[in-house]
Amino acid sequence: MTTGRVAYMPSPGTVELREYEVPEPGPGAVLLKTLLAGVCGSEIHMFGGKHSVLSSVALGHEIVGEVAALGAGVDTDRSGEPLAVGDRVSVTYFRTCMACPACGRQELASCERAYDGWLRSPDEFPHFIGTMSTHYYVDPRQWIYKIPANVPTIAAASANCALSQMVAAIERSAVRPGESIVIQGVGGLGLYGCALAHERGAHVVALDRVPARLARAQEFGAHAVIDMNDFATAEERAERVRELVGRQGADVVMGVAGVPDTFVEGIALARPAGRYVEVGNVLPGVNVTFDIGTLTRRGVTVIPVLRYEPRHLREALAFLSRNIDRYPLASMLDGTYSLDQVKQAIEDSRDRKVTRAAIAPGEQAAALRSDQRRAGDDS
Repeated sequence: MTTGRVAYMPSPGTVELREYEVPEPGPGAVLLKTLLAGVCGSEIHMFGGKHSVLSSVALGHEIVGEVAALGAGVDTDRSGEPLAVGDRVSVTYFRTCMACPACGRQELASCERAYDGWLRSPDEFPHFIGTMSTHYYVDPRQWIYKIPANVPTIAAASANCALSQMVAAIERSAVRPGESIVIQGVGGLGLYGCALAHERGAHVVALDRVPARLARAQEFGAHAVIDMNDFATAEERAERVRELVGRQGADVVMGVAGVPDTFVEGIALARPAGRYVEVGNVLPGVNVTFDIGTLTRRGVTVIPVLRYEPRHLREALAFLSRNIDRYPLASMLDGTYSLDQVKQAIEDSRDRKVTRAAIAPGEQAAALRSDQRRAGDDS
């Protein structure tokens, strides 16, 4: 009997490793051996007891996996590429039931049963429902894609959440070549946003208060940066934005910092009839005081982005493949931890000691750390 381990959070702030028998995949399912499991902001929220639904959960939803076994009827990924044992893959962290009203409208990002496979106890079959585990069970209602051969594992670790989310956000922003975009906050999401908007031909301005992040933003395509330590008030920052992009303001402003007040400020940074895209604030009960007349008079369109469409994962992997030598994408993940160090990885991510952390459950951890060192040297 082969067993594996799952990182389980029985209550906020606690982690325990549970051991289960590794299952055989059923028809249409795929069993993965976890190579890397990224630490996302959602895990930080859950760990801190701030998530609206989850007080206990099998941790992790970002993954690069190696196919360990294929269920009956599975011989390709969702794009029709042949799929075999040993292939590296990325998977949507949510399901699409294809039966609810949202799926019937082809609004797959709004599936009512998106998290059914995750919001349950790992004591239930198939046990390996969180990615911070030795194995991961891919449900037939998830979307699986092969990772291009030229994309290093460390570069693909966040593809199925952070990068795909930003692919969706940039698409919904409709930013065009020659337009300006201000990105509020350049942690992992913001850095991806800089690179995606830069590839589209937009003029990218990054705004943050951490100098090291702003330096990285320029490596990821930002044409200009605004250090909030130098421009202490919203009015000063708005004036600086107008100096950089034109007196009316930016065509697009994108909030990824997860700070409520950035929404109010961001509306003022956008030009009349511009677009404001909100990605960072996802928790309920986060309120700001806002003059709604300002929004109406300026005609700014507000675009919220919570989940991405499954096709955006395929597009994210293609973006990595096209740009792996253009931006320092392999250096995005700068902290690798073992499965026994899940709590430390989440705490270090929360405290911003790393840009992006990931769990390497198996024997490949040492090789991945070597990859990280090389990526840091190259950048």
